[in-house]
Amino acid sequence: METQFDFAAYVERRKSGLSGERGEGYAYEGDLKVLRALRAMRAVELAVAQTVKLSKSFLSHELLGTSVKVGPNQFPRIYNLARDCALTLGIPTPQVYIVPNIASINAATYGTDEDAFIMIHAAAIDHLSDEELRFVIGHECGHIQNNHVVYLTTLYRLHQILQAAGSVVGVVLLPFILPATLALQSWARAAEITCDRAGLLCCRNPSVAMNSFVKLAVGSRKLFDEMNIDAYLDQLKEARGDGVGRVSELQRSHPYLTKRIEALRVFADSELYHRAVGLSGGYDRPELEKRTQDVIKVL
Repeated sequence: METQFDFAAYVERRKSGLSGERGEGYAYEGDLKVLRALRAMRAVELAVAQTVKLSKSFLSHELLGTSVKVGPNQFPRIYNLARDCALTLGIPTPQVYIVPNIASINAATYGTDEDAFIMIHAAAIDHLSDEELRFVIGHECGHIQNNHVVYLTTLYRLHQILQAAGSVVGVVLLPFILPATLALQSWARAAEITCDRAGLLCCRNPSVAMNSFVKLAVGSRKLFDEMNIDAYLDQLKEARGDGVGRVSELQRSHPYLTKRIEALRVFADSELYHRAVGLSGGYDRPELEKRTQDVIKVL
């Protein structure tokens, strides 16, 4: 018999330090399955060990010099959103930095499981409402809650090395890092689905979550009002029929946005989400995971 997931009780266990689930109560099963496999891959574990060793303080020091630290007395609105998301998920409030990037709506989480930090591009602050930011910050808090951070940091560093593949160092390291990079990218696509669920659990409004995705897709406040989400999702059918596009997605660390929107719609209609927000009905857990897998599969 399937174990019923009580989100409120799970959060209380997290706060008391008694939970050993580490986010598995709502996490996408594909994320958990691939993550377990990654931990058994020597190439990935070596890459993780070296990255954590080299990057534990580098990224945070770099951010202190190039970005603005969020706190109760500096950007308190953003700080309060991060604090609320952390309370919702039952984790400590993470450190947040505002990155002076006005060209792309984005956010990311790096560091270690014990010392994680969230970076939010200034463009996200400009384009998103407070509730949309709550979804985005909740998504990033989901990475922390689910122990994704060291793997995200490793993938970020491996991408940097691959971008330098034309250099002598890049050519020498390529045979060693390419397998780890491909494995981590496969996991990261599934991890994004888990964290989209976390974001929705924080904002508790599927329309708000969808709007944040659409603004990310179009990149323009002026064009946002003219967007039709259903028409945009029709692109998902076109992408499924494009063999070249599917192969291209294998090289990405995020699923296509159309897939993420559709997968989040499935989660919003699930029994798991309904129970978390005090509703009844919805897909049971096996049906939720089956429908999600059907949406995000690449090949």
